[in-house]
Amino acid sequence: MTTSASVPANPQSAITGETVTNRLVEANGRYAAAFIDPGMDARPVLQVAVVACMDARLDLHAALGLELGDCHTIRNAGGVVTDDVIRSLTISQRALGTRSVVLIHHTGCGLESLTEEFRHELEMEVGQRPAWAVEAFRDVDQDVRQSMQRVRTSPFLLHTGDVRGFVFDVKTGLLREIDPS
Repeated sequence: MTTSASVPANPQSAITGETVTNRLVEANGRYAAAFIDPGMDARPVLQVAVVACMDARLDLHAALGLELGDCHTIRNAGGVVTDDVIRSLTISQRALGTRSVVLIHHTGCGLESLTEEFRHELEMEVGQRPAWAVEAFRDVDQDVRQSMQRVRTSPFLLHTGDVRGFVFDVKTGLLREIDPS
């Protein structure tokens, strides 16, 4: 598999002022030149929302066999169910018709090596304490259970009967389902 990380960097980039963002904008120009409006709306065809970690090693659409328009994808550090994830799921369900929630954490997550001390360090550096929690964890299975519980008990969500949680193995690509109890 070839990724951007495996492609040698242009040694001239520092000289020419090329940035990663410029590269992305140029790639978008090529994409848009061949783009054809798929004629779909924002309602996911499969009526599912996937909450997952933002880790660059997770290609959710490929790993789950999803196509454009199949699902809503909500990503953050750790795939943690925060207030903002509940906000997004609530809009996804109430305004856009999703009925199922799939939660995906993964092996080797960076949040396993952080602690809430991270917030203290930020406060010392910038002079203001972050309003958000780091949501670090040591046991990925337990954190998936906690996330499932947060979804299932949210008063804002209409559909909490089909909430399932998984751990994605970054070495094998396989999902392992987590028993919620």
